[in-house]
Amino acid sequence: MRKLLNKELDRLDVKAFKEADKTPLVLVLDNIRSLHNIGSVFRTADAFLVKKIYLCGITATPPHKDIRKTALGATESVSWEYRKDCLALIRELRENHYCLAVEQAEGALPLNEFKPSTDKPYALVFGNEVKGVSQEVVNACHSVLEIPQEGTKHSLNIAVSAGVVVWDFWCKLREKRNKS
Repeated sequence: MRKLLNKELDRLDVKAFKEADKTPLVLVLDNIRSLHNIGSVFRTADAFLVKKIYLCGITATPPHKDIRKTALGATESVSWEYRKDCLALIRELRENHYCLAVEQAEGALPLNEFKPSTDKPYALVFGNEVKGVSQEVVNACHSVLEIPQEGTKHSLNIAVSAGVVVWDFWCKLREKRNKS
């Protein structure tokens, strides 16, 4: 095996990314403190053609050097918008999106059992590094997804959680499209 050179990766440029068909998914980042986590989520969103990121509450917005450092240009390709009030945004998104909080909660659906539909776009809500998704936002979502974990820790970093859930979602939708 030979490691590929960057020029061999056949990546989209920003213009082609903006014109490409997107995964029917928006990400909502609610009160994320770490600029590096924000930048990392932008890179994940770019990798899987996520339609948009909403940055809510205290979540910082581009341009910022620490977001840029981790995002590596993804803030230029992925559409984003700032909203002060996450709860108001979820109430708005509910009309056209199936809203899922990514959180540990009673009755949460384990990610491995989640089967996305191709009929409606989704909104995934990721919460603060310490407090998670607020209870009022969880209540406003249609459902809750939980990443099953078996170790001694009870949570994953928000950027890791976003990577796991977005990749899982993208794989499952791609599999459904290929079967159709």
